[in-house]
Amino acid sequence: MEGRKSRGYTWAILAGLNAALAAVSAKFISSQMIRYGLVILFNVAMWGCYINSLRVLSSLQATVTNFATNFLSSGLAGFFLFEEQLSFQWFAGALFIVVGVLILSKSSIEMKDSID
Repeated sequence: MEGRKSRGYTWAILAGLNAALAAVSAKFISSQMIRYGLVILFNVAMWGCYINSLRVLSSLQATVTNFATNFLSSGLAGFFLFEEQLSFQWFAGALFIVVGVLILSKSSIEMKDSID
């Protein structure tokens, strides 16, 4: 069961990365046709990964993991690729998001163990 759970998190992380790639390609690619094509491609891939994560995880776990990955990877891509500034508040928020995902993951495992 633990292997299935980790696969679900992998799918949720991939969904978040695809969502971030859609945003990056919308900002990075100059050709309109290629830009729209990549945004559509990454969004379709994101939804496919997200749906696969929902098959294993609860909707809350999948959504929060997807959001956290998207938030972190989009912010870091903006910093490294587009030289955007990230404030102390952004890093504090990112830390809280990661801690929240870890708490959510741990609590869902403990709840499942108490049910079994």
